[in-house]
Amino acid sequence: MRCPWCQEDNDKVVDSRLADDGAAIRRRRECVACGERFTTFERLGDLPLTVTKRDESREPFDRDKVVSGMSSACKNRPITAEQIAELAGEVEETLRAESSVVTSEMVGLTVLEALRKLDDVAYLRFASVYKGFEEIGDFQREVGLLKKVTAPKQRER
Repeated sequence: MRCPWCQEDNDKVVDSRLADDGAAIRRRRECVACGERFTTFERLGDLPLTVTKRDESREPFDRDKVVSGMSSACKNRPITAEQIAELAGEVEETLRAESSVVTSEMVGLTVLEALRKLDDVAYLRFASVYKGFEEIGDFQREVGLLKKVTAPKQRER
């Protein structure tokens, strides 16, 4: 592993831990040449996950795009970057369990479902962009659906 500061490839591992619920190993490394520390992640090499877009073009799945979209939806909400990264990992795992080739629609719906569990406001923000809301009625309809799904059921007495 090359040091990001001095480009030397001589380092030592200072600490290793499981990350992403055991899906990766986080290693703290120290460059022997300059003494700077940096973090690396070791993951199992998976089959590539491919996304088929609406125009039928294909591109590799990019977790950073998911994180970026979720981060925008979660801006100024009580949600940490770690929660977003964990959720993006769950989205990727869910998609990988489906197939090695998924549609962009499947990605969007999986992100929506993950955000619904995390934060209602973030869910609505993402839904407004993903579903292309154009008027207030679109928001009202979505809030109605959200309340219907998340409202606790009352017991009859």
